[in-house]
Parts: sequence; structure tokens; C-alpha cells
Amino acid sequence: MEPSSAIELQVRRLRTLQKDGRHAEVLRDGEPLVRDRPENRDLLLITAISLRCLGRISEALETLDRLERLQPRFSRLHQERGLCHVALKDAPRAIDALLRCVNINPALPSAWNMLAGLYRLTGDARNAATAGDHVATLANLPPEVVTATSLFSDGDLAPAEQIIRAFLLRHGDHPEAMRLLAKIGMARDVLDDAELLLEGALTLAPDHRAARYDYADVLVQRHRYLPAREQIGRLLELDPGNLDYRSLAATIAVGLVENDEAISIYRGMLADLPASPDVHLWIAHALKTVGQVPEAIDAYRAAAAARPDFGDAYWSLANLKLYRFDEDEMARMRAAEAAASTALVDRQHLCFALGKALEDRGETAESWAYYERGNALKRSESRYRPEILEANTAGQIEVCTRTFFQRREGWGDPRPDPIFILGLPRSGSTLLEQILASHSQVEGTQELADIQRIVLEIQGRDPDPDNPRYPAALADMTRVDFRQLGERYLADTRAYRGDKPVFIDKMPNNFRHIGLIHLMLPNARIIDARRDPMSCCFSNLKQLFAQGQEFAYSVEDISRYYRTYLELMRHWDEVLPGRVLRVQHEDVVADLESAVRRMLDYCGLAFEPACLEFHKNRRSVRTPSSEQVRQPIFRDGLDQWKAYEPWLGPLETALGDALVRYRD
Repeated sequence: MEPSSAIELQVRRLRTLQKDGRHAEVLRDGEPLVRDRPENRDLLLITAISLRCLGRISEALETLDRLERLQPRFSRLHQERGLCHVALKDAPRAIDALLRCVNINPALPSAWNMLAGLYRLTGDARNAATAGDHVATLANLPPEVVTATSLFSDGDLAPAEQIIRAFLLRHGDHPEAMRLLAKIGMARDVLDDAELLLEGALTLAPDHRAARYDYADVLVQRHRYLPAREQIGRLLELDPGNLDYRSLAATIAVGLVENDEAISIYRGMLADLPASPDVHLWIAHALKTVGQVPEAIDAYRAAAAARPDFGDAYWSLANLKLYRFDEDEMARMRAAEAAASTALVDRQHLCFALGKALEDRGETAESWAYYERGNALKRSESRYRPEILEANTAGQIEVCTRTFFQRREGWGDPRPDPIFILGLPRSGSTLLEQILASHSQVEGTQELADIQRIVLEIQGRDPDPDNPRYPAALADMTRVDFRQLGERYLADTRAYRGDKPVFIDKMPNNFRHIGLIHLMLPNARIIDARRDPMSCCFSNLKQLFAQGQEFAYSVEDISRYYRTYLELMRHWDEVLPGRVLRVQHEDVVADLESAVRRMLDYCGLAFEPACLEFHKNRRSVRTPSSEQVRQPIFRDGLDQWKAYEPWLGPLETALGDALVRYRD
């Protein structure tokens, strides 16, 4: 395989030829390269530029259309399209293209300069002045910051980071450079570094609104909703109509389970932006969460009407599990999924929506084809590596022995407040949460990220996935460390609770961290929600998750994940006997009352009939099972996979002895 540096050298050579005006040579030498690498962004852009310079505008525009299908958010393709329309003396289209360019990448002085000139040409003095202001703003920034910002905007994180780090080393603290490095950290999910950088930038420039907005955003991503609310509140005092500020304020309200507040904010935004597909989608999600399903359906439909290829709107309707698409909706979904112009993320959503719609019609062959296509598209952009999880599991087994726990007996915060419900997604955990949250003493919250955040802190900065500090670092931590972690967990999760003494944390992936949970909170209750492996894995394969759960998008990945889960849960049973209550989904469906009494006994709670009538509880539910748990329990979902049995042989083979071992 040719090293990437070789094609980079070729791209550099073509740019040199282009700079010298040798466009015919660029096309001659570039054509075989494009033929061999039809998805190379830089080669396609170079080709389009030379075609324009040779006056072959229609061919240049065709090349740019091809590039846009591959990378719609590449700002320079829109800038080049603007130049093509300038050559055609089509000012309105040139302005549209350049506006798309600067909305993606605000750090392109040449694009702003062209916009200023076009606005002057069309007599729009106000917008010409605005574009000129942007040119002046960029001129006042260090060139390195402008260049790095432009690279970052087009997704070139590595060179952007290299430039901005070198700049900060030479020049010391600079608010805009620190903000950019923080945004790169956010893009790489290094959120603790990003938070510190933005705190520093605001110390230097407390009136820097963009930095304060980014600071609020990173706090939200770290699920620190209360301090995020304080930050966005300060911005809203200065600019109460700002749509970005209002949107983030609504996200914070959702995070704090204040859905009525979020809905109120979204309604205000809709009044200002009645045709916005995104706002219709956001309000629909909030309405669904609080059980206002007919209103949510209307809002999802409005989102799809506002943008016909809006895959998330159709998938959200399908994800209600109870919605049935009509013939017109099916035709629109098929057409959008097949259109070459449909973006990858929309195509993924449409594939899963069509899979569910066809499943509901009993058209299983075509349904499975769409599920398979959606999974393949999703897996194609995933960086998930199953061996990392398997190595972590081996590390847990090596470190967290029975002797290890015996030597640390009584460590941690003794309060018994949390009930952790964990396992695999789509294993019946939302049903268990709804049952327990129907008890007068129990608060249902959501899938809290606090344990994952603590794990990331233990791993430290710049973790090496092939040689991680966690779980080995658990052996070096003290009694005080674990007590402080337990205290902090209870303090940080207080924002999600009311006045009930017990609350639920339903993050499924916490099964990987039962040892840490036990050391932090030795009296917390832990419930393993388990489901038949074929049912569970099939249900994951037809679910498009809002975020995370990257193991769910191929037969190999989900089967390996399920087997690893069984291996680790068996280990916890051996080293912490009796610590975890296993609840089999099929048993809950077969004998609800016995299962409910068993869970309540384990949690030290008196039996209450409301737990059997969980479907009458109108609490907010944010998971894909939200509408299912608002109905009485049903058996229909237990064996849904059997309709797809002709296509699930590879899954059955990959699961192997897990098909019987899951009951051990």
C-alpha cells in the first residue's frame, strides 16, 4: 500500500504547478491520481480550480458537486463554487456559495473579501460592511491563529493543533488561541483539557462571549449542567434573543430533567424560526420524553416537511416503536435514501427508519437489507476496537480479585442512595427502571455519565488505549480516594434528584466498572438487566443510538461485546458474591409480580402495587423504550428475532456457547 506521504507529495506538486498557472499540466498529471483515488478531497478541489482557470466552468461545477457529495462541509469547495459563479457573472449564486463557505469556515479572509465586493456590486451596503468587519477582525488576529482556525473548521485537526500549540509556546497565553486549542480538545473528546483552557481564556478576557459559550458547551458535554446554566445565563442577559444561547439553555434544561422549561424555550425559538427542521426535531424529542406523543409526532413530521431528506426526523418517528408510516412517507424515505445528494448521517437514519417501517409491515427480507446497510454505513465511520474492551476486561479480572476487595472492605461512602441498573442496551433495563421508579421512595433519573467521567479521570490525560492506567490504577488508590469519589458522585448527581431517598443510575455500560462502584459506594444496589443473547443482539443491530454504543453496528462486534459482558459479569459474581442481583428479562415478562418483589426485597424496599402498574407512571423517559414502558408488559417482543432467522445464522454462530451460558 502506498504511504499517505506519497500522495501528499503529489498534491503538493500539483499545487505548485497550479500556482505557476500550468493548469493543463495539473489536469494531465492529476487525472490518473483522481481515477485511482476518487474520494481524495484535495485532488478533486485542485481539479476544479484548474478547470475554472481554463474556462471549463461547467466541468468545474460538476467536479465540485461530486466533492460535495463526499464532503459537504468542506468550506473551500463552496468558496471555489462561488468563484465559478463569479466567472459566470451570477452574483446571487456566488453569494449563496460564499455564505455557505464562511458559515462552515469563518477564518477565510479571501471569501469574506469576495462577499464584500459582491454585496457592494449588488448595492447591499449593510452586508458589505458586515463582510468587511469580518475581514478586519481576521486581520487583527495573528496569522497562525487564522490559519489554524481555518484548518480546524475543515476538520484538519492535526495540523491545526500543531500550529496553535507552537504559537502558544512562542507567544504565551492568547485568548483566541487558547479557545481554538480547547475546541480541538472538544473535537477529540479531551474535555477536561478543553475546560481548563477555556477557564484560562475567560480569566484573560472575561468579555469574550464566544469563549464563554464554548465553556458552557464543554460543561454540558461533561454533564456539569448546573455550572453550565450559570455560564449561559450570563450570556442570555447580554443577548436574550441569541438562538445559539437559547438552544444550549434548552439542552441544559433537558440535562437537568426540566423538560417543561426546555419545551418553553423551544416554543419561543419556533416562533422566531417556524421553518427550522432542527428546532422542530428538538421540541419533538422533549415532548416525547414527557409522554406527549401525539404532539411529538406532529413536530417530527414538521421537521421532515421542513427538510425532506432529514433522516433523523424519520428515524425518530420509527424509534417511537409504535408509529406506522403511510405510503407517501415510505416513498419519500426511499427517494431520500437513494438520492446521491443525501448526506451520510441522513442516509444512516433513513436506513434504520426504513428497516423498522418494513419490519412493521412484515417485509423482513427488505427490512433486514436496510438494517444491514444502515449498520455498514455507521460502522464505516466508527473507530471502535473490540480488543480494547477485551483487554480492559482482562485487566479487571487480573486486578479486582476477591482478596483485593477483602483488603478494602468498608471503603468508600457508606450511603445506600443509588441503584445502578446495568448490562447491555436493549436488555430490558428501561423496564426495570420504570418499575422501580414507580415506587414512592425511588427517583428515576437517566443514564448518568458520572462513573464514566470518573474512569476518564483515573486514566489521566492523553491515555494510551493499548496500555491504559485503568483498571490497574485502582490498586494504587487509597481509602480516602474512594471515599472522596463516592462523596463526589453523590454530590454531582444531586442535580438530577428530588427529595426521594433512593435514585436510579441506568447507564448500561457501568457493568464494566462494578469493581470501582463497589469501592466508591459499598452499599449501593447493583442490578444486572440480562436478556436472551439472540433477542438482545438482534435488538441492538436494529437500533441507531443517539451517541456511543459503537459496538452495536456489526454482527461480529455485538456478539463479541455480549460474550465479553458475560465473562466480566461471571467474574464479579465470583469475587463479589451476592453483590449483584441478576434480573432476566424473560422472567420479568413471564411473572411480573415475582420479579418485582424480588427486586424490591434486594433494594430493601417495601412492596407497592404501583410498581406493577408502572405503565401509568408519567415520568420522563429518554431511552428508545420510552413508549414501550408506558404500556402494560407484553410478550410480543421476546422472539422478534425469529422472523429474521434466515439472516441471523452468523450471529448465532458468533455467540457460540453464550446462547446457553447467559443463564448461568
